[in-house]
Amino acid sequence: MATAEEDRAGRRLARCVAHLLRHAPQQVVAALLDRLDGPTRRYLCRDEWLPAAAVTLLLRHGTDADRHLIARNPHVVGRPLPGLPGPARYAARPGPSPELLAQTGPGPFTTGELTALLRRHGRRPRVPLTLLRMPHDLDAAQLLREHARDPLPAGAAEALLLAGGLTREEGLALLDARGGPAYGRHWYRPAVRAVRMGLLTCDELVAHVAPAARTLLLGHLPVTRGLRWTLPEQAEMQSAVHRALRAPLGEDPRLWAELPRRAAGFPGTLPELAAALAAGAPAAPGAVRHDPALARAVRHLAPETAHTEPAGAWERELALVSLAVPMDTAAEDVRWVRDCLDRSLLTGADVVRHKVPACWALDEDQWLGDTGHPDRPAAVLAARAEADRLFAAALGEDARAWWRAARALPEFAGTLPELLARVTDGDSVSKRP
Repeated sequence: MATAEEDRAGRRLARCVAHLLRHAPQQVVAALLDRLDGPTRRYLCRDEWLPAAAVTLLLRHGTDADRHLIARNPHVVGRPLPGLPGPARYAARPGPSPELLAQTGPGPFTTGELTALLRRHGRRPRVPLTLLRMPHDLDAAQLLREHARDPLPAGAAEALLLAGGLTREEGLALLDARGGPAYGRHWYRPAVRAVRMGLLTCDELVAHVAPAARTLLLGHLPVTRGLRWTLPEQAEMQSAVHRALRAPLGEDPRLWAELPRRAAGFPGTLPELAAALAAGAPAAPGAVRHDPALARAVRHLAPETAHTEPAGAWERELALVSLAVPMDTAAEDVRWVRDCLDRSLLTGADVVRHKVPACWALDEDQWLGDTGHPDRPAAVLAARAEADRLFAAALGEDARAWWRAARALPEFAGTLPELLARVTDGDSVSKRP
């Protein structure tokens, strides 16, 4: 039986692993989860703020105990992620209305008839969900062929993800809309729903969503009403987009400047676009054009935006030094950091680089307060982006190095760059380009 000290150590390790899972590539997330012992895994699944990728992989590959604990986690709410009502809630709605029955008949519908109805009524998911509850014979392969020829409306795609009984591969194919218009009022809902359901991870979205313009916009999705990213999900999607672009584009400003212009007319996925840009492949005739929405999204994703230094002279120097000297109480520390952020003396990236201990720098609750911090989205996104950069530069995709960082993090008293330098036995990564 574990002692009280071992129990506390397991809880601290679970919390630190949860912080690292936010920034790790999907294969590293899976490797870290596999390395956890039983008690630590239980604390992680039951008590911690889990990123969407960790929830999805635990649902996909975990045990029944993992799924049971995730359902008890107050930060997950068992759906598996917080959001709008899922398929069980929609299934409890009344049957088809008389008006819909008069238009469609009682069924059963063939795949061709169902596809035509989904196109006709697919602006929002409510009617398509009703159609999928009526008698029908759905051949997924035929449906996806029709979708590849002429993509289904966003509401129909969302309903199929919810209640169509599709496999993960079929869901990925449904998010490929390269044959249709790039935008629509609710174009983002199927992608957000796929992550919210626990069907797909953000890395899988980046690898398969098409056209590439949609992926870039998902990396910086404006706040809208209805189904949308939560702030942690937005940060996770931003991280996934960064991972796809960091290696091929590097820090080359010419490639980043060309990215939104080429993405506007590029039919393939974002990794395909990044590879074409890095290889210097010429654009197809008429495929380069300006799109203000894409330009805004890339400005938030490009490396140079993460390193913009605020002004402040001696006040900024004082603010940076204060990150290494915590206040007497956590509440005072939070008030001071928030005040420095409001006065533009600090950015979220500064907090990640300079705050001690490193585990507090990775935990926004320690410097913004445990309020969900919706009033500081820029600071949270900047902090997550800087942590992504530091982890990628130091650890890459080496699962063993990530595990050493997780084991060292609970007791480490220095900054995050110092921790990573110790883990990698190298110089401080804060000085790396």
